[in-house]
Amino acid sequence: MSIKYADFVDESYEPTAEDLVCTFRLVPGEGLTLAEAAGRVASESSNGTWAALDAPERVRELSAIAFDLAGDADGGEVQVAYPDALFDPGNMPQILSCIAGNILGMKAVDTIRLLDCEWPASLATSFLGPQYGPDVKTEILDAEGRPPTATVPKPKVGLNTEEHADVGYEAWMGGVDLLKDDENLTDQSFNRFDARLKRSLERRDEAQEATGEAKDYLVNITDETNVMLERVDEVAAQGGGFVMVDVVTAGWSAVQSVRERCEEQGLAIHAHRAMHAAFDRLPEHGVSMRVLAQVARIVGVDHIHTGTAGFGKLENEDTVGINAWLASDFHGVSPVLPVASGGLHPGIVEPLLDTTGTDVMVQAGGGIHGHPDGTRAGAKAFRQSIDAYVAGVPVGEYADDHPELAAALAEWGTESPR
Repeated sequence: MSIKYADFVDESYEPTAEDLVCTFRLVPGEGLTLAEAAGRVASESSNGTWAALDAPERVRELSAIAFDLAGDADGGEVQVAYPDALFDPGNMPQILSCIAGNILGMKAVDTIRLLDCEWPASLATSFLGPQYGPDVKTEILDAEGRPPTATVPKPKVGLNTEEHADVGYEAWMGGVDLLKDDENLTDQSFNRFDARLKRSLERRDEAQEATGEAKDYLVNITDETNVMLERVDEVAAQGGGFVMVDVVTAGWSAVQSVRERCEEQGLAIHAHRAMHAAFDRLPEHGVSMRVLAQVARIVGVDHIHTGTAGFGKLENEDTVGINAWLASDFHGVSPVLPVASGGLHPGIVEPLLDTTGTDVMVQAGGGIHGHPDGTRAGAKAFRQSIDAYVAGVPVGEYADDHPELAAALAEWGTESPR
């Protein structure tokens, strides 16, 4: 049986419950129609090539099918259905090599973006999924009924171990739940991983005893995979409750390995999305943040940064929609707690939470440590802005009886930084 590009397009196709269905937005290459470009996408991402091939029917049954084409030669959206048998269950790198591999560099498309995926249960549940998800708020922290809070010490790199731990202590004492490493901080000479972990958790214990609230540390274990696994064990041995991984730069196979080890040790995974914008910032090409968040949930992180819905310093793509998907019913896979971060301060917490709701973690760096009265006062002001929102009191009114919050509002107002 001969397989040609046209065999990969069937606009009457009805996907089965076992198909992985991907939605692409694409602009065809010069001289191609939308259907011709779609056929090449389905071909290249499954079992076709540029030349017509003879193949038995059982091979043809593994072909991806482009259907539901909407657009013209100037571009449009296309859905592609992939039969489940194309994929190696529990192997995220293999799956992404199919649906977001060579097709992003084909001449047959000027631009192409993977917008969304509909995952079949058989594939989604072949991974571990999150261990805790939003339950970290009550199982590890004391944040029932409110967004948990986190902070990165500033300057984000360059502090030595003692300085780093001292900043964490001041933030915890001011009411922040979690100290977080910057995505760039791992095991540099000025702040070694082992010493930072040990000292930060010692200061955490002091803050817990003083405040009566559970506190913890999102320590960045990102490195070569075997080193990360050793660090998971070390965090558990030192009494930590979380690890942080730069999931995009580390790679999904490494995240899968960390997820397995974290289950053995009872640790939650905080996922930082550094490098995501290399895939998702340009709206016409790459892989959407929505898909990256889906992958993160499937492989099993517990929280992931999803943006600030336009209220911080970073560009954001459909934060609200992504957060809703992370909380949605999904083949029995546990939800993930979204993290809002990047340029936040007390004056913009109210509109942020109006937009995202309170089922998020909220992280501030400069918006805490840049407070005119220092880190502890900045942490108090930030926590006060959260408490005001949960109590239903406008932040300006709440500031009347909370001098730290009043000072923050006087310093930064209610505008986002750039």
